[in-house]
Amino acid sequence: MAGHSKWANIKRQKARVDAVKGKTFTKISREIIVAARSGVPDPNGNFQLRTAIEKAKAAGIPNDNIERAIAKGSGKLGADNAALESIRYEGYGPGGVAILIEALTDNRNRTAADLREAFRKNGGNLGETGCVSWMFGQKGVCTVRGEIDEEELLEAALVGGAEFYELSEDDDELVGEVFTDVANLEALAGVLKDNGYSVSNAELRWLPNNTVEVGDPMQARSLLKLMDALEEIDDVQNATANFDMADELMSLSMV
Repeated sequence: MAGHSKWANIKRQKARVDAVKGKTFTKISREIIVAARSGVPDPNGNFQLRTAIEKAKAAGIPNDNIERAIAKGSGKLGADNAALESIRYEGYGPGGVAILIEALTDNRNRTAADLREAFRKNGGNLGETGCVSWMFGQKGVCTVRGEIDEEELLEAALVGGAEFYELSEDDDELVGEVFTDVANLEALAGVLKDNGYSVSNAELRWLPNNTVEVGDPMQARSLLKLMDALEEIDDVQNATANFDMADELMSLSMV
């Protein structure tokens, strides 16, 4: 899981940059719209919507924008967002690295074309459905920040039914990621909050069952450029891959 943690840490840094550019607003607003449409438009009775709203607030999205997204999802502002659908795309990066992409789109052909072009320009190729998804498993992940005592976090995580946890640093702040079965995500988030932890995010995430070690600098740079290009596409909500690489190579993505 080490490679995944490194990439997740870098993605958190990138998210702050994207927030300045407004890209985070667009992606999270879409999450809110879909969550409101797929369940009741009340965060108290819709865990998916509640977590999307919490993520929006953490990203600094104004309440008016959040309320507007909820209204769109519930149909109160017309049906212009009714066509948004969740689609998973799959492909290969340089060196045969498996890549799984989650998208929310109102035009499958446009999204597929944008993804195919991003892969082509960066040494990869978009594959058929099912070509790499078997290499990944989905988990629920709660991210906690602030004062973290590892022993206390472990105890709370076990009470909440967690399977494992990881600690990392982000801007000199300790960040804990607690992993659980998909069906247990809401319960785990509740237990962590009851134990005084600030849960900054609760989400479903695809994790690789095994990783491919990337050691060549050129391949590493091409792969990280591809990951960046995929996540720059407006319809893409998240992209994950089964690679691992040394910290000095991983830092290439920040250049």
